Amino acid sequence: MVDVIKCCLDSIRQISDDIKDAIVYLDAGCAESFQFLGAFPLLLELGARAVCSLEKTSALDEVVSWQSNPEPAQKVVVITSRLLSDAHRYVLRCLSTIQRIHRCIIFTPISEVGHSAYPDSPLGPDAFREYESLLVQDYEELTKGGQMNSRESDDSNPRESLIPEGEGWSQLAFDGDDISNSGPNSTAKVVYKDGFPVPAADGGQMLVVNVHHFPLILCPFSPRVFVLPSEGSVAEGNLSVEHENSISPGLPSISTGTPDDGEDVPAGATLTAQFLYYLATKMDLKLEIFSLGDLSKTVGRLLMDMSSLYDVGRRKRSAGLLLIDRTLDLLTPCCHGDSLVDRIFSCLPRREPTTSLTHVKGSQSQLKHGVVRPPLDVQIPLDKILEEETLGDNFQLLESIEAFLHGWDSSNAAAQIVDLTNLSKKLNGEKPLQNSKFEQIRGSFVSTDNFHGTKYLEAVLDRRTKDGAVLIKKWLQESLRQENITLNMKIRQRSISNTELQPMIKAIAKSQSSLVRNKGIIQLAAATLTALDELHSTRWDGFSSAEKILNVNAGDTSQSLASQISDLINKSALVGLQEHKSHSSQGLLSLQDALLLTVIGYILAGENFPTSGSGGPFSWQEEHFMQEAILDAILENPAVARLKFLQGLAEELKANFSRRNPDEKKEESPSQLETVDFDDDQWESWGDENEDTDKTKDQAYGDMQLKLELRDRVDNLFKFLHKLSSLRRIMPLETKLNDDPYSNKGLLYKVLTRVLAKYDFPGLEYHSSTVGRLFKSGFGRFGLGQAKPSLADQDIILVFVIGGINTVEVREAHEALSESSRPDKELILGGTTLLTPDDMFELLLGESSFI
Repeated sequence: MVDVIKCCLDSIRQISDDIKDAIVYLDAGCAESFQFLGAFPLLLELGARAVCSLEKTSALDEVVSWQSNPEPAQKVVVITSRLLSDAHRYVLRCLSTIQRIHRCIIFTPISEVGHSAYPDSPLGPDAFREYESLLVQDYEELTKGGQMNSRESDDSNPRESLIPEGEGWSQLAFDGDDISNSGPNSTAKVVYKDGFPVPAADGGQMLVVNVHHFPLILCPFSPRVFVLPSEGSVAEGNLSVEHENSISPGLPSISTGTPDDGEDVPAGATLTAQFLYYLATKMDLKLEIFSLGDLSKTVGRLLMDMSSLYDVGRRKRSAGLLLIDRTLDLLTPCCHGDSLVDRIFSCLPRREPTTSLTHVKGSQSQLKHGVVRPPLDVQIPLDKILEEETLGDNFQLLESIEAFLHGWDSSNAAAQIVDLTNLSKKLNGEKPLQNSKFEQIRGSFVSTDNFHGTKYLEAVLDRRTKDGAVLIKKWLQESLRQENITLNMKIRQRSISNTELQPMIKAIAKSQSSLVRNKGIIQLAAATLTALDELHSTRWDGFSSAEKILNVNAGDTSQSLASQISDLINKSALVGLQEHKSHSSQGLLSLQDALLLTVIGYILAGENFPTSGSGGPFSWQEEHFMQEAILDAILENPAVARLKFLQGLAEELKANFSRRNPDEKKEESPSQLETVDFDDDQWESWGDENEDTDKTKDQAYGDMQLKLELRDRVDNLFKFLHKLSSLRRIMPLETKLNDDPYSNKGLLYKVLTRVLAKYDFPGLEYHSSTVGRLFKSGFGRFGLGQAKPSLADQDIILVFVIGGINTVEVREAHEALSESSRPDKELILGGTTLLTPDDMFELLLGESSFI
């Protein structure tokens, strides 16, 4: 049985000699990967002294050690998910912070070929050896009698940022002004921190650097479902460059039947191909490659070129690799499907992204070279769920202590009572206790944590919302039984509610020992409780209902669909106005939500209606009504100016809203009137009616200019929507799939259903392996030709969606496999990232789009 988690953990065990007795540093992408792998205990088991964050290096890292070795650490292991050039400034800072280090071992998932092929990397074909010498050189220059000022630890330091295009490697180091020679008589390398000299190494021993390839850095949700780390170079690499058929750097371009070749291959495609090649190599799989979509075909050809005759003679299990462009099905990840895990990842807050390449280089460069992916590390707010009961206990304790002080020594109890009052005020506030034990155990899911013999995340990954919640409640009941805890409440078996889940969670977490033993189910149940909260579930269900209505209207006429979209936009305008007046979020769907529904409506219209004279699936009159609705909604809600297609209009929209709603000024405090300067010039201009007329004319002219500019922006938005509506018409897919009885399923389900039934799928291309090319060119002349293999003939099928995947597609893929004649096949699902509807909005209409 193939197991991605086991394969990754085995790869870590293979570098045990390097990890032993070393301080291990992980960057944000690796920390995310190792968290899902459950690899932190393994690192300590292999002898790591400590596991630390590369981006947050501290001098205290060398003090704390999990091992009993009293000798100071002399070895550092850095495992990064990035290119060496991207991680360089962090590695250099780490080496300058941790003293007495004689050896540094660096592991990167990007091979030497990948470094040399990446457009912005200054390294060549011998990338690892080049970097080893360059890192030693930069480290020696940095510590050579140098002095580092306080800017060293500031990520905003421009000299710590990565090199601009066309400049040399030396730009990766710090400023030359920060490094000063101590003179020819200097014999020791000294780093100055806070004005005090610190020796860089014992006796000035030279630093030894070794760089190795470590390809298996991924985030598994189960042994057969994985995505790439959000802050790794592979996931952040651009999948398309800006041109007429591109949508976002985080998504493949619209397929036209002509894949990119040569210099036009995006960096993300090259890195993805290398990742898949080394993943198959580590798992001892020989791939038969199939692709669907232009970028997938490009990746398939890169994989085919990477194969060699050496791979032919090895004994490997044959497997089928199916590559699919995300752009061929944007509808599925945009919709709010029935999936518990999708709800959890959409509702829970995420960890803030670590300052990285894309943040440092600026937004314009970011869109050119990559995309920011939201971290997969969700934050489970255990404190909000568990602290309520603790707060009540603390109030009772305060009352008891206060009564005791009054009775013991009333004359000297005043100061103590004042302290108790201050503490009571803190407890009475909205924020939880700063020293709360629950606030310190926020965390995210770990796919390999095994509690009571159950891998919880794997079990609920492909379940619907109700089924997953009921299963979690059963696990809670079993945990209560094993802990001998009895609840005085009636529990219904096939129903789920927050009033049942929360008391069960609190009961299990009441004691510290029970909390530790059942932390896995407590975290998952707390996440479910948050996702099913009324605030989140109402919005999700409202989205789901609106999407169903759009789907029904798409089967009717374009007029009914356009009317429904306009109605949703108009309602969102009323919601925005209500929120602005009440300063509270009482509405269900905002304008941003309505715009995502508009995207869904246009994709549905492109599948069902032919192109009209306007260039889109709607008539000119229908589209005009939708444009006017969006214009009015924007004018009624100036807060939406943060949308990318409205950038630069924030102040104008706010001023226009204030002029159209003069009642808003009455809310200003009376004290603001005292700041008005009643000078003589203002008194003298009172009788000048012409000046008031001129001001009115200027305001009217400004409002007209704003509306004209706004109309141009909205026109560009609808041109972008026309592009999205043409996705399915460009590829000849729907012409042969309209009779599909499972039309409400995603593309992945349709492809697997037909392929496993050994039917041809339009647009699916097979990339001949090394053996196939050998037979075609040589032995084929003697009648020893090779028949084209079928994906259904493979016992192992690896599906990788370039651009991302969601858990609804995971469930549908498993359904397609179980409905086939060969449910015993092993199916592995992977994607660039985990996509939620909010992520899709960011890719299509947000900062990460080409709109």
